[in-house]
Amino acid sequence: MKILVIGSGAREDAICQSLLKNTDNVVFCAPGNDGMKLNGIKTISINEDEFDHLANFAITNNVDYTIVGPEEPLVNGIVDFFKSRKLLIFGPTKEGAQVEGSKSFTKKLMADADIPTADYQEFTDLQVAIDFLNNDANFPIVIKADGLAAGKGVYISPDLSDALIKVTELLEGHKFNTRKIVIEEFLEGEEFSLMAFVDHKRFYPMPLAQDYKKIFENDKGPNTGGMGAVCPVANISEAIEQEAITTVIKPFVKELYNQGIKYTGIIYAGLILTKSGIKVIEFNARFGDPETEVVLPRLQSDLSEMIYQMLHHKKVTEINWSTEGLNLGVFAVSQGYPGKQISGDLGSTDEFRNCPLTVNYASVRKENHRLISNGGRLYLIQTQANSLVDAQTEIYQELGKLNQTNIFYRRDIGKNSI
Repeated sequence: MKILVIGSGAREDAICQSLLKNTDNVVFCAPGNDGMKLNGIKTISINEDEFDHLANFAITNNVDYTIVGPEEPLVNGIVDFFKSRKLLIFGPTKEGAQVEGSKSFTKKLMADADIPTADYQEFTDLQVAIDFLNNDANFPIVIKADGLAAGKGVYISPDLSDALIKVTELLEGHKFNTRKIVIEEFLEGEEFSLMAFVDHKRFYPMPLAQDYKKIFENDKGPNTGGMGAVCPVANISEAIEQEAITTVIKPFVKELYNQGIKYTGIIYAGLILTKSGIKVIEFNARFGDPETEVVLPRLQSDLSEMIYQMLHHKKVTEINWSTEGLNLGVFAVSQGYPGKQISGDLGSTDEFRNCPLTVNYASVRKENHRLISNGGRLYLIQTQANSLVDAQTEIYQELGKLNQTNIFYRRDIGKNSI
C-alpha cells in the first residue's frame, strides 16, 4: 500500500517505521524532518496545514490512505477536507477532534457518559476567575487553557499568587490564544496513558504507557511535551487496566456515537489512579507523543492492514502485542527547553546511523552531513529489554556517546515502572 503520514515529529517517525515493517508498503511523511531520511522514510515538503497541497499529493501519487499525527490539523478539519475530496484518511473529523480541541466540550461528554474526572469550573472573564480563586479555591489547583497548547497549557498552581499570575497570562495576555480556561481540582495519584484505535462503535485498546512530562528528574520543573515514556506500566495492575477500558474508553466511545459523532481514529486518555479510583485528566484525539514511540514497537500485527480495515469499517479480528520485557524511550531536548532554547550541533549523521538502538527524530535539520537542532524536542532513543535497568543502561550508554553540548535529557525515565 501507499500511505501518507502527516506530521514532523518523533511520533510520526515511529508511525512510519511501524508501517514499514510491511516491506510492500511505500510510506511518505509530510513534512517529516531531515532525521527521518536516515531511517529510510520518504519525506515530502508540504506543511501539515496545507490541506489542498496534501490532498493533491495523495491523489497524484495514488495514496491508499492518509494518517494524521498531530492534533492541530485534526482540530482545523483536515479529515473533513480530505473526505470532501473522496480521500481515505485516518483521524476524527473537526467535530470529533473537539475531544482535544476543547476541554469544556470533553468535560460535558464525560459528564453525559458518567466518566469520573476532576471537579471543574469554566471561566472566560478574568475578574470572575480571580474572585473564584480568592474565595472558593483549594490549593494546589489545576489551570488549563481550553484550546490547543502543544502539551504546555496545563499548570499546577501551588498557591493563590501563582494561580493569579497564570489566569492573567491566559485570559488577559491570551497566551496560546486562550479565550476560555478550565480550573479544576488537583488530583493525586499515579498517572498513565491508555490509547485505543476507534472505528465508530468499535474500539481496540493498546497496552498502557506512562510518560514523563516534567523537564527535570523526580518530576520537577515545568511541563513539556514529554521527556520519555515506558510501556507496559509495571506499577499499574491488569485489573486496573481492564477497569480503565470498561469505565473510561468504552463509555466514552459509546457516548461519542450516541451524540452522532462517528469517530474513526485514535482516542488517547490521560488517566490517574487516585485513592478513590481511576479518573480522567484529559482526552486527546491522536496518538500520544512520546507514548507512541514505545507502544507501536510492541505491535506484532500489521498496522497498515489494521488501519485499512478500520477505514472500511470492518472488524479487526486479531491484534497481537509483544508480551516480553518492556520498551523504554528517552527524549534528548535542546538546552533551555521548554523555555528559550539554545540550538546547535548534535553530531554527524554517521554517528546517528551507527546507533544500534531505534532513533525517532523530531526537531532536527541536516547541514553538511551533520544534524542541527531545530526546535525543542530533538530525538528519542528507544529500546526493548527484559528489565527497566537493562533498558536504561542501553539507552543512557548510547545517549552518552552523542554530542552532549546542546542537549539535555532526564536520567530517570521509567522510574515509576518497578
